[in-house]
Amino acid sequence: MRVQLIDPSAFTPPYDRALARALASAGADVELITSRFLYGPVPESDGYRVSESFYRRSARRGLEARGRRIFKLGEHLPDMLRFRGRLDADLTHYQWLTVPALDRHLIPHKLPRVMTAHYIASPEPSAGELRRVGRLFGAMDAVIAHSEAGAARLRDEVGLPGERVRVIPHGVFDYLTGQEYEAPLPEELEGAEGPVILMFGLLRPYKGIDVLIEAFAQIDPANRAELWIVGNPRMDLSELQDAAARTAGKVRWLPRFIPDSEIPAIMRRADLLVLPYRDGEQSGVLYTGLAFGKAMVISDVGGFGEVARTGDAARLVPPDDSAGLAAALDELTADRAAREQLAARAAVAGSGVFGWQSIAEKTLDLYREVLR
Repeated sequence: MRVQLIDPSAFTPPYDRALARALASAGADVELITSRFLYGPVPESDGYRVSESFYRRSARRGLEARGRRIFKLGEHLPDMLRFRGRLDADLTHYQWLTVPALDRHLIPHKLPRVMTAHYIASPEPSAGELRRVGRLFGAMDAVIAHSEAGAARLRDEVGLPGERVRVIPHGVFDYLTGQEYEAPLPEELEGAEGPVILMFGLLRPYKGIDVLIEAFAQIDPANRAELWIVGNPRMDLSELQDAAARTAGKVRWLPRFIPDSEIPAIMRRADLLVLPYRDGEQSGVLYTGLAFGKAMVISDVGGFGEVARTGDAARLVPPDDSAGLAAALDELTADRAAREQLAARAAVAGSGVFGWQSIAEKTLDLYREVLR
């Protein structure tokens, strides 16, 4: 079976390449059609082909070039038209579309079309947003949701027929655990003596950093826990840093982009990975935690609860509940055995249901159904 995976703007290269590798390992002939990722290295292609045929001129100008997005938009229509002429697989599988309202008219209908709904709609979408989303996903022969919660949104809010929706879990980012080069722990994080609570990833308001700091302030100081907040900020951190400075426990900040080579040392030193999100459907950080077999405390939002309830792979707390989060963190920082048991269950889930072999088999089954 020949499959072309399409992510024009390279929104999710780790996912794209992990899926391509898994499908190729399962016997498919796979080509990933995308653009050059400008934010750092990506996993090497392994058994599949990569065509970086979108936005080549913009990529050559570099990430910091003035007017890069305008140049990229100018390339979009010509690139989409060229892309139409080079599709020659049995099936096309779209991960993202850059300009959905336009692109749904441009993608060829001569080939079966599958799309992964990495993002469905905002938490409280307007009727107009749901109509736009419905037109996009309605142009596909099948749509993949990563959770039953996502599938329910596609059926009940977006209005897709149930037979077009398939649940296939998001896979773990296990490529991070076997890199050729791993950087040492950043010096800003060296020297922790007690258990480390880690919040990792892009720092955005919806991720509940304020809730986490409020919860951390309630932990028993006798546990000697540290809180690390690590990742590229997409918000003003000054008020949060002031609040953290008033807590009795030690809070360390590493507010910058973290390349893949630095992730293993940070993950392995952390004793607890925490995702106190207010909302969200999926998170790459969650699947990084599963890959490293980390004990995790996560909010019950979107598809997070389904991951946590798979073999009790993570501890669940309600969103926006600092007291409930504090109770879970207090218990787990005080009990090493409980942390180790939770970590072991996460590792089992990461190698099983959320492993790429299982995901590739489910995805190929869906392709065969669509082709029939």
